[in-house]
Amino acid sequence: MTDSAATTVRDNPDEGVYEVAVGPEKAITAYELGDGTITYTHTYVPPEAEGQGVGGALVRFALDDARARGLRVIPLCPFVRGWIERHPEYDDLVHSK
Repeated sequence: MTDSAATTVRDNPDEGVYEVAVGPEKAITAYELGDGTITYTHTYVPPEAEGQGVGGALVRFALDDARARGLRVIPLCPFVRGWIERHPEYDDLVHSK
């Protein structure tokens, strides 16, 4: 699996996660909505899907969704924070206190 259209990410607001089906499991990026912000708290990718672009697809989708919704991003999750550092085109979304 790669960072391509083959990876179908969806927002599951009832559970506060962006998710991708990975066999019988799900890869997720958890979030909490605030006043004009979205805080990414945790990312989980099943071990069998690690290194296949699933986490990157989740984060890209989540950040693109934040941009479309006009939300500022608080990347508490180390995976999300590191991904943003490697993709500076998303720096403008990061909420500075």
